[in-house]
Amino acid sequence: MSHRASRRRLLRAGALAGAASFAQLLRLHDAHGAVAAGAQVGPYGAPRPTRDLATGLALLQLPPGFRYRSYSWTGDALDDGAPCPGNHDGMAVLASRAGGGDGEIVLVRNHERGEVTDPIDAPAQYDTASMEGKRPGGGTTTLRFRGHDFLGARQSLGGTLWNCAGGPTPWGTWLSCEETLADLSARGGRRHGYVFEVRADPRATSGTPIVAMGRFAHEAVAIDPRTNYAYLTEDQRNACTLYRFVPGDRSGTPGAYEKGGRLQAARVIGQPNADLRAPAQDTTLALEWIDIADPDAAPVRVNHPDGGPQLPEASGRNDEVSGPFWQAWSSGALRLARCEGIWQRDGVLYVVDTTAGIDAAGRRGYGRGAVWQLDPRNDTLRALFVPANTQQASNPDNITLSPRGGVLLCEDNDGMAEDAARGTRLIGLTARGTPYVFARNNVMLDEAQLRAAGKRVAPRDYRAGEFAGACFDPRGRVLFVNIQRPGITFAIWGPWSRGPL
Repeated sequence: MSHRASRRRLLRAGALAGAASFAQLLRLHDAHGAVAAGAQVGPYGAPRPTRDLATGLALLQLPPGFRYRSYSWTGDALDDGAPCPGNHDGMAVLASRAGGGDGEIVLVRNHERGEVTDPIDAPAQYDTASMEGKRPGGGTTTLRFRGHDFLGARQSLGGTLWNCAGGPTPWGTWLSCEETLADLSARGGRRHGYVFEVRADPRATSGTPIVAMGRFAHEAVAIDPRTNYAYLTEDQRNACTLYRFVPGDRSGTPGAYEKGGRLQAARVIGQPNADLRAPAQDTTLALEWIDIADPDAAPVRVNHPDGGPQLPEASGRNDEVSGPFWQAWSSGALRLARCEGIWQRDGVLYVVDTTAGIDAAGRRGYGRGAVWQLDPRNDTLRALFVPANTQQASNPDNITLSPRGGVLLCEDNDGMAEDAARGTRLIGLTARGTPYVFARNNVMLDEAQLRAAGKRVAPRDYRAGEFAGACFDPRGRVLFVNIQRPGITFAIWGPWSRGPL
């Protein structure tokens, strides 16, 4: 039997519903087979304003019994005295050193910044070109914790641009992704839009772009621990697909990806150029992978009034689509709305398309979002969670799974919420798949509060700012998460056993 025919047989047999462990945890229908109408009060209880143990300010709303402490705000001093860079984004735990309850945790945190006057002065620098006093200001910082106590933060990667998300590797490093197609080579700089590997020890980071992983508006990456293949998302509205990187060196060691490999894109079997920007709940598709001949290809201008390449409904930056996407699309790759987070657990990947759906004007790719389940063991893609309204979820972005298997989504909002002042949320999913609000952004700061707390951010209402970088420590005791603006990292702990997180 051919490879394609065997995959279709698997679909008919219903063997592609996903990982059994997750299916037990996450059934996306209630007892009557319908998704619940709105985000419910979850197993942890309704969130309420809760005071930060560091500043005394009610920065978050959390369920009863949960506590938290804020750390490493924008402007706070790093270990070397430099101010902490802002725009905190993707993050993950890379190392956990032994020591019982007092073990040390090492995290790496992205900073989604463009060209700035205060770039990250890390040991590893990619692009140091200066223009009118500004240099590429994105990169990463490395944080250390012991229990709930913050030990310090250091600069670990600099000279990059718009480091949005990324992902941890099974071998204890962080892949930081540039969400840009910028090319600064005309003024003495370098091309951007790459992935960089950051070691737990900042001094060991090379600052070498992994060109073979493609040049596009990267968002996040997750690794299949069975094969060490990397799966990557692209954040370019209505001009993105799913990618897979097959490394030439599959040893699973730091630096292996820097040696090169093959970039591939997903194509739905039997449906060339499948449009998945507005999926129905439980849609399940069989995939195949097509090679990208030139992962470093320049962007392609589309939909020019004088002719040339056409991509209906594309709304990319300056009507440009990435070179890898155009090659993929030309070979029949699938199309998504705006891919953001991706996370791996038990060999299954969970992919967030943050604007999937159709808006009131009938536009595809301007909806509330969706979460897909990608099973690399049989190359299937399933629409796992499609919110029915903005009460359930409003543009989820980053995603994480707890060591207990619970799903947690970081809400971005993207202007979709009817009431932005309600605060962006951390959305969990119950065992029945019903969404619930675990936490709310409650950051509202005036000058007096900031002065008393010794913080250097601007006074304003930040409740519409996105959550990002949610991740748990390996034992599932502490949830770390960022609010991108004004740039705050939180450690949250409490009675996790009350629910799935």
